[in-house]
Amino acid sequence: MSASVPVTDRQDRPWEAMNSGVIRDPIDQSLLGHAEITPAGAFEAGSYASFTLVYTAGTFGIDDSGSLRVCFRFASDQGNPQFDDPAGANYCTVETSNGAVLQVRWDPKGNVRPWDRTLWIKVVKGFLQVGDTITIRFGVTDHGGPGMRLQTFCEDTFEFRVLVDPIATFNFQTLPVQPMISIVPGPAAKYAAVMPTLRRPGETFALKIKGEDKWGNPTDRCSGKLFLMAEGSIDGLPESVEMTEGVFGVTVPGLSVSAPGKAAVVVTDEVGMIVARTNPLLIEDRELVHFWGDMHGQSEETIGTNSAFGYFAFARDKAWVDACGHQGNDFQITDAFWAELNRITGEFDKPGEFVAMPGYEWSGNTALGGDRNIFYPTDDRTIRRSSHALIEDQTTAETDCFTARELFQAFADNNETDVVCYAHCGGRYADIGYAHDGRFEKSVEVHSSWGTFEWLLHDAIKFGYRVGVVCNSDGHKGRPGSSYPGAGKFGAIGGLTCFNVPELSRETLLDCMRKRRHYGTTGGDGGRMAITVETRFTQDASLYHDDPKLFADSTPVTTRSAMMGDIVHLPEGEIELVVSVDSNSPILKVDIFNGLDLVETIRPYGEDDLGARLRLHWEGAEYRGRFREVIWDGSAMVSDNSVTAATPVNFFNPDKTLDHTGPTEVSWKALTTGNFGGADVYLEDAEAGTLSVKTPLVSFEVPISKIGLDEQVFDASGDLPRFFKVSRLPAVNPHRSLRFTRSVVLTSDGDNPVYIRVELEDGTRAWTSPIYLYR
Repeated sequence: MSASVPVTDRQDRPWEAMNSGVIRDPIDQSLLGHAEITPAGAFEAGSYASFTLVYTAGTFGIDDSGSLRVCFRFASDQGNPQFDDPAGANYCTVETSNGAVLQVRWDPKGNVRPWDRTLWIKVVKGFLQVGDTITIRFGVTDHGGPGMRLQTFCEDTFEFRVLVDPIATFNFQTLPVQPMISIVPGPAAKYAAVMPTLRRPGETFALKIKGEDKWGNPTDRCSGKLFLMAEGSIDGLPESVEMTEGVFGVTVPGLSVSAPGKAAVVVTDEVGMIVARTNPLLIEDRELVHFWGDMHGQSEETIGTNSAFGYFAFARDKAWVDACGHQGNDFQITDAFWAELNRITGEFDKPGEFVAMPGYEWSGNTALGGDRNIFYPTDDRTIRRSSHALIEDQTTAETDCFTARELFQAFADNNETDVVCYAHCGGRYADIGYAHDGRFEKSVEVHSSWGTFEWLLHDAIKFGYRVGVVCNSDGHKGRPGSSYPGAGKFGAIGGLTCFNVPELSRETLLDCMRKRRHYGTTGGDGGRMAITVETRFTQDASLYHDDPKLFADSTPVTTRSAMMGDIVHLPEGEIELVVSVDSNSPILKVDIFNGLDLVETIRPYGEDDLGARLRLHWEGAEYRGRFREVIWDGSAMVSDNSVTAATPVNFFNPDKTLDHTGPTEVSWKALTTGNFGGADVYLEDAEAGTLSVKTPLVSFEVPISKIGLDEQVFDASGDLPRFFKVSRLPAVNPHRSLRFTRSVVLTSDGDNPVYIRVELEDGTRAWTSPIYLYR
């Protein structure tokens, strides 16, 4: 069956012209030829399959030294075609019907983005005439290979995009009708359950439950009854729900809790096994409550996957975030797509239900300031691009801002005081030393699918900037709010930001952004933790929301307390830091920082609670830019002892494994991109013997009896931190809540940016926006 499906839903989308790789207007299909693929239909994400793509030459044929390209999206993490190992995965063959000699190579950057992953086929001897064919077999299994590894995330229209240079002019034309298949989720490997994290007494809310396949895709391939047990009192909670084949998840609306307290829901299967636990829900009589967002990602119209409409629908209906922003690379956003994107955000934006925030990613080169996220309150604003690099129509190029400095100045000159910007690190990283304007740039993004970038917050503190902390996905796989890394170069799960707002709307969200009253987490099952950080003062203080160093008309209020993001002038008196953390995963520690200084580490357990469990922890990045991956493939061995079990931490890619290879050894394949991974190793004897660890960067031996509560650090830092740590944990850690108060000594010179970093047992981290205190 042919998969040459007419792209009827895309034929009226003029913004796709440059993204296709077309250099000039396409010519008639009968001149270019056509391509078909078999088999067609739907295929499971991350599975192995075999395909035969047949290109039939048109009127022009393909001349001597002409070429054919079969291209795939940048975001795809499918297996790369290889030509040397017939018994291996992804083996590919290419042949012509007329015996013409071909040169074949795979080039991950062989075409115009986003279609840059390229199988390049060049006619080097002979030529093709009309009706001749080139047959490409992807995932050949004739010699025992498993086939071609498909990408690990879902896509309705996965294209084998074919371009041809028939006249050997290096002017590649895209075939008007493309071969395509559909990538769908696999069966449920786990369940996830979500509720809000902070609501007021009596307010209604919903419980949402879904199945996810082994790659993190929400799946409709699950069925059966799940039972619900409340921890705390939840009015309206049924005893069970039914998961139905063909339906993505289930929502239980109309729940409420009448009195202040804490609640959660434990989900069990029909034999009583716990399959999911919701995040904790705090019920407090507060002005501000929690709403969760992923404000940063892209769709297929730029460099992502699936449509912009599908992007927002996924965030709302499958990831269950309350707010979402689309941040396409500006140099790919045509005027037509900018108008369409604003129409889509307007359609999805429903105050009180879901916020769709207009905006884009200013994507200037690193030397010109690096990436910035731009957010607008309305759908009618001017896009100020970093360039028109992939946009043929230059009529709006006069609004381009080539540097981040020019961008901020343009906002100021045009009185766009309602714009909010984030500095972030993706392919390009934001150089906030080169350019920063606190009137607009309110936060730094310290975590995304690209990794963890705590150094960006450190940069801001060194420069004396007053910024908040956010985490987002910067996802390219069409999964905002639930963005798993898959099998590609993305090393981390996408982050989430928790906004403290009185109600859900664009206006309240932007007000929260400007006041920095939010915190970010690294996402995942433990990502929706409830965190409160406040300071209390023994004397009156002046609290500012707008930085008085930047806004001459900033008016303070007199206060004896402040929360995350606030700027506080406290001439005299002492401060007390009040912290609460509630999670569905046990809490390992809370680090208190004053600027770059670690003030204290708080753990919910002590030396007397420790057991025969060692935590191995590797972390770091090679470089601030794109090529930041650090390979940690290694092993740990114990002597005069034995390993009874080992469990992975932050192994998001099923291809990266932790293996209990023998009675005394574990081994792993792992990488980090600024984030961290690790393993818990359970020993037969808590004290006996020696631990020996080997990795490409760090190797060491340490007596097991010397491993305790405090982490032993083995440093291999370069331009950025890279290190291996080992410590001892309790055999079982029951602490999912932690509350404490601490006095913090303020320096008299400059700011005291006081914030916390939380680390959970499951590998989740969180950072709060600093409270900026000064004498």
